[in-house]
Amino acid sequence: SYPKADVLNEALNSARVEETDLRVPKILEVSCLDGKWAIRKEYIEGTPLDVLIKQHPEREDEYLSLFVDIQMEINSKRVPMLPRLKDKMHARISASGYPQAVRYDLHMRVDGLPKHNKLCHGDLSPSNVIMTADGGHYIIDWAHATQGNASADTARAYLNFILQGQDEIAEKYLKLYCEKTGTDIRYVQGFLPIVAATYPKRHHEKEAEFLSRWVNVVDWQ
Repeated sequence: SYPKADVLNEALNSARVEETDLRVPKILEVSCLDGKWAIRKEYIEGTPLDVLIKQHPEREDEYLSLFVDIQMEINSKRVPMLPRLKDKMHARISASGYPQAVRYDLHMRVDGLPKHNKLCHGDLSPSNVIMTADGGHYIIDWAHATQGNASADTARAYLNFILQGQDEIAEKYLKLYCEKTGTDIRYVQGFLPIVAATYPKRHHEKEAEFLSRWVNVVDWQ
């Protein structure tokens, strides 16, 4: 049911990320089946990292550390042909249903962000990391990939954990990321209102209310 442009965009993003040395499923074909556009990808046999965290709670810290390492690996890459994160944020904010004053403030925040060109996944979550039997990993779902500031990926992952009711893991993840990268936690927190505002409109009413509260956070002390 996805629009043709969205399917082609995801395939193009994935193909561009394939040009790095990251382990990602290769795009094999883009086709139209019964009037619906589809992507055929390389099949990866393994277990999603979020499933492993649930199955082995005693290894939660180990898996979270691995997740942060994988994120740092992603953010270390450069893919100059990808869309720019700031442009995508501006477009999403403009299309949001927030009041004009809120949108203006969000646009100003985006404009004030430091200019980076790191590879950003755009929907970072342990569910998008597939662990293989040989101990390796593949990173999937590059539909929202951009080039920009890595802390946006961190804010997105943090909110994803909370939306899944994993508040404790969210806080542990954020602290671990900041320790490993030497990033001030308040710097990442400054991205939360912007990232919350740029979520696709596909959430239930309760989730929409939750994201709206984050959007209206004025500042972190």
